[in-house]
Amino acid sequence: MTGPTLPPLSAIRAFEAAARLGSFTRAAEELDMTQAAVSYQIKRLEQRLGLVLFQRLARKVVLTRDGERLAPAVLDAFQGLRGAFAQSRERSQSELAITALPTIGANWLVPRLGGFQLAQPRLAVRLDTSVPLIDLAQGEFDLSLRNGGGQWPGMSAHFLLPGLFTPLCSPALIASGALRTPADLLGLARIGRERWWRQWLHAAGVATGEAPLVSAIDLGVEQYEVTAALAGQGVAITSPLFFRAELASGRLVQPFELIVRDSRDYWLAYPEVRRGSAKICAFRDWVLAQARQDLETWRAECERAGAPLPSLAQAAPA
Repeated sequence: MTGPTLPPLSAIRAFEAAARLGSFTRAAEELDMTQAAVSYQIKRLEQRLGLVLFQRLARKVVLTRDGERLAPAVLDAFQGLRGAFAQSRERSQSELAITALPTIGANWLVPRLGGFQLAQPRLAVRLDTSVPLIDLAQGEFDLSLRNGGGQWPGMSAHFLLPGLFTPLCSPALIASGALRTPADLLGLARIGRERWWRQWLHAAGVATGEAPLVSAIDLGVEQYEVTAALAGQGVAITSPLFFRAELASGRLVQPFELIVRDSRDYWLAYPEVRRGSAKICAFRDWVLAQARQDLETWRAECERAGAPLPSLAQAAPA
């Protein structure tokens, strides 16, 4: 069973503004309407209710007794709406919600986020590192760090980092002598995506045949797979960009110089309709600068070591 229907919202808005301001003229200015339009909307409301709500005097309007009875509830309702919208706007301007894939989120973004928060101290950051791709159109998150070809309907996308992969393992495995050549990988527990293993071994000149190159462990998250490799469970295949600290400390070893470029790169993406958002622009400029700096530093380190690199040029959307 439904209750009585409300009068038209435009008429209620006109009544609320005129009752609060005591003037059709000032109500018209606030609502960006003509005075005649405000008068018409209030007339509609009076006809709908069968009541006279205002006395029209020479230079002003005054609420009638019926108008005085109605006005407090209407004014309170609109004040509540204004408060709700103000709180919503304040939350949206003071919080930046980011969704990122687990490995780039935890291993690359999180160690740098302190710098962003120092630059934007009034902006709280909320980070989600779920594996499934979250639809930004739902409004729960402002932007995402995702991988792919750089084209998503309704999204602005900026190239962030190249998708790279190479085998990584624990120093104990190297010390054991079990991994001296790329062909030795066929006899070891391989951790990670079969597609990456086949591509890397092919690029290394290792014949793998036509049979499926099944991985011993495929956890679907590079961070977890590297953790398994560090525990001595095998060799993981992943991006060295995301594990530079572990490689620099010697906890993780890159046994071969060959690094292969994936067809899917990492991108910063956000809804096109929000490209003018100040907080999104601030994060975009900061994170793209971080990515450029990280790539330049890593490239210089590899060049000093004489290691060959795949093309790291910015990709164009596929």
